[in-house]
Amino acid sequence: MQNTLDNTKTAEKDKQVQTPFSRTNPFPAKVLKNININGTGSSKETRHIELSLEGSDLSYVPGDTLGIIPSNDPELVASLFEEMHWDEEAIVIINKQGDTLSLEKALINYFEITLLSKKILQQAAAFTESEALQKLLLVENAAQLKEYCNGRDLLDMLHEFGPWKATAQEIVSCLRKMTPRLYSIASSIAANPEEVHLTIGAVRYTSHGRERKGVCSVLCAERVNEGDTLSVFVQANKHFYLPESHDTDIIMVGPGTGIAPFRSFIQERTVNKGKGRSWLFFGDQHAASDFLYQNELEKYQQDGVLTKLDAAFSRDTAQKVYVQHKMLEHSKELYEWLQKGAYFYVCGDKEYMAKDVHETLISIIEKEGAMSRDAAEADLKDMQKQGRYQRDVY
Repeated sequence: MQNTLDNTKTAEKDKQVQTPFSRTNPFPAKVLKNININGTGSSKETRHIELSLEGSDLSYVPGDTLGIIPSNDPELVASLFEEMHWDEEAIVIINKQGDTLSLEKALINYFEITLLSKKILQQAAAFTESEALQKLLLVENAAQLKEYCNGRDLLDMLHEFGPWKATAQEIVSCLRKMTPRLYSIASSIAANPEEVHLTIGAVRYTSHGRERKGVCSVLCAERVNEGDTLSVFVQANKHFYLPESHDTDIIMVGPGTGIAPFRSFIQERTVNKGKGRSWLFFGDQHAASDFLYQNELEKYQQDGVLTKLDAAFSRDTAQKVYVQHKMLEHSKELYEWLQKGAYFYVCGDKEYMAKDVHETLISIIEKEGAMSRDAAEADLKDMQKQGRYQRDVY
């Protein structure tokens, strides 16, 4: 009988070991390094984080992203308890399966508390007589509702629309589960076996009279130390990848933390020793404090892995200089690279930078190819269809 029990236990153990790590079963990755790579005097804080994947069986290719399951700021959670006079130890049901946690653990580890949505406000409206909330939810005030949700959180809602006739359970039932945060991987596994690196900009700003912090970026900046673990999983990115041949030229535009995937591209190219040329356009505020990975990149350039490196620093001159200005400066050569089959990549801010780079690219093709604007746009569309124009924007 004992033998059978032992065998069952072993089989169960094997079963546990074999469960692959994924979004629903994240891997606790040990933090090997967590440093600020901005220099003194910078208005930014960018963390370079190295994580161990040892024992995870996780793998990735350049261009993939790493998901982190974050936890909320304990100070923000404490403010919620203060506002609502809740009992931290109260037990709440957190999902349809009926799983339970203490209210404090649920608010720190399980629920999204920094993002508001129309649905949350609609559900919460049942628990208050606030006329301001009822008015905000009227169909004709859809624009104001959208504006209200932008940049506010659960604490704002609870503070502004009380008094509340609701239990803690009723309020948390309006919340959604914490969503993972995805970051472009900043390393090549071929160059760093069993490791994954990230480049994360800490998000801090003031809005509606309160200081706000990015859930995951500030967790990494303020509360995660070397030796701690982060719950992670790899998410493939089918739309952002290196050319199959290492002999193909690549042009990379990545200002700020947009440098991340290109660090992985360059590392991969270092290992694979292809004949393909590489050209990086990097931009940030100040050369002295914001040139991320400067020494590394300059060494890659000296070693011939990085063929060209053009950097733009917007706050070092009276006239702001951005990556698209550097592209225009080299428009003839850039067009020649494209004509020879180079792949063109953009990573970073979707709202401004990626739009400006897109427009500049069309202008370069139009000018250097001596063609109409429409023909230049069609050319770029063709490149996109061939997978030679790829964007990883957020």
